[in-house]
Amino acid sequence: MYELIGAIHIHSKYSDGSGDVNDIAAFAAESGLDFIMLTDHNTLRAKEEGHEGWNNNVFIIVGCEINDKENKNHYLAFGIDKTFSTRLSAKQYVKSIKEAGGIGFIAHPHEKRNNIKEHPPYPWNEWDAEGFTGIEIWNHMSEWMEGLTEENKYNRFLHPLKTIECPPAETLKKWDELNSVRKVVGIGGIDAHAHKVNVLGFLEMEVFPYKVLFKSIRTHIFTETKIENTSSLNTERCKDIILKSLLQGSCFVANDYLKESKGFRFFGKDNNGTYKMGDTAVLSSSLRFVVLLPGTVAKIQLVFDGKIVSIVENTEAEFLVKSAGVYRVEVYFEGKAWIFSNHIRVVNKDYN
Repeated sequence: MYELIGAIHIHSKYSDGSGDVNDIAAFAAESGLDFIMLTDHNTLRAKEEGHEGWNNNVFIIVGCEINDKENKNHYLAFGIDKTFSTRLSAKQYVKSIKEAGGIGFIAHPHEKRNNIKEHPPYPWNEWDAEGFTGIEIWNHMSEWMEGLTEENKYNRFLHPLKTIECPPAETLKKWDELNSVRKVVGIGGIDAHAHKVNVLGFLEMEVFPYKVLFKSIRTHIFTETKIENTSSLNTERCKDIILKSLLQGSCFVANDYLKESKGFRFFGKDNNGTYKMGDTAVLSSSLRFVVLLPGTVAKIQLVFDGKIVSIVENTEAEFLVKSAGVYRVEVYFEGKAWIFSNHIRVVNKDYN
């Protein structure tokens, strides 16, 4: 398996971001990213104007962020060739995107933002929608905004990365509940806009610069096929490989500003083989989960059906699997959230 590091949920000049796509790609390359996923609001202009593909050795996938007529229920859609009307309900565009062969992720599902009236929240409330691929379990912009007050705003403007601590507990709980029924993939998003705002009446600051946010919440994916700019694979094939990994849940979310997470592994193994994130394993006496951290001692928590069932403080851990259900791993470094794996499902032998 090949590990690729990406940033998801990015806005450019094609909607309400400030950046040119070529500049955004250059910042991503400087930050060591392998891919980025653009999500301008209700438009695929970046794709129509030829920006999907390799740029500065970074692979760009162009999707869009869709919302309903009340500007709620934001949905990150990829692998589509057209946008959908904001007059549709969330149920309708989630269904339409799946029928069109695309995948989609619920954006900032439990966003609150109660401190500043001119920046209201955009939560998801159509939980009976069917067919969404996954949810954004960690959104940098949302967490930053929800902790913003008049008293701390200057400090948060100056240090946007230091204020990020953990995904919302409500979102993690919902994610586990959804996975008890079917696979729902978790991704991380930065929600980058690079807005320029006036501070103190005379000083213009860029809030959430792309280059800064590219260091924070990342989604690491695993692919069976190596993709790189020198590869003979064409743009569509490279895109399909990345989207397939996201669809399968072969990925994890990490705050790489806190600590570099490349090299993290969470997998199952038994006498019949190995199981990666997003896979399903059959319960047996030989089934174990293995966690490997990239050379750093941290707190590893095994989560089973939404509950923490084991904690190990080490660079690695191994857990004997005793029950069917859904399992994932959380890792905390120096008291702050660091890594969140996707689930591995365990079923009984007679499961069908």
